[in-house]
Amino acid sequence: MPYLVLLRHGESQWNLENRFTGWVDVPLSSKGEEEARAAGAKLAGLTFDHLFTSVLQRAIQTADLVCATAGFTNLPTTRDQALNERHYGDLQGLNKAETARQYGEEQVKIWRRSYDVRPPNGESLADTAARVLPYYEAHILPLLRAGKNVLVVAHGNSLRALVMHLDRLSPAEVLELNIPTGAPLYYELDAEGNVLAKRYL
Repeated sequence: MPYLVLLRHGESQWNLENRFTGWVDVPLSSKGEEEARAAGAKLAGLTFDHLFTSVLQRAIQTADLVCATAGFTNLPTTRDQALNERHYGDLQGLNKAETARQYGEEQVKIWRRSYDVRPPNGESLADTAARVLPYYEAHILPLLRAGKNVLVVAHGNSLRALVMHLDRLSPAEVLELNIPTGAPLYYELDAEGNVLAKRYL
């Protein structure tokens, strides 16, 4: 049975600074680099046929450190902005605590966690899913159905959209879903790509 591993990048510099990041291309923090290496150590016993990442450097850096630590050499890799973090629009670069003081904690939680409410000039999770899921169906699922093992290194919300689809979560259930940085989420799948089991490694 094929397996799919989803990995959110390690802590970025703006995660550390508690800023909305979105499509701003910030690097990993030193802690994020450590998280990526630790994820690589957890994945070292597995074999993968293909790696997918977003085009943002925090995901690419994480994938590079994972591969170096786990000993994955010459792993076929595809990078696509379809897997990028959701675009936070006018919130990008703002401190989350300051934004909560300005707009209210409840409004910021809705912007961050709801399924279909967009931050000003940004994407909702539904918008993010509208690019992530067709990409998954077109490029990743065919590999899984062919019995290939796939590693996806991406972002909190692009992975939330994918987990929502795989786990068949409702918009209400996805509100409380959080994907931690640097923690490999392992899915065992059947020949059609349906989930048989999942766990964090």
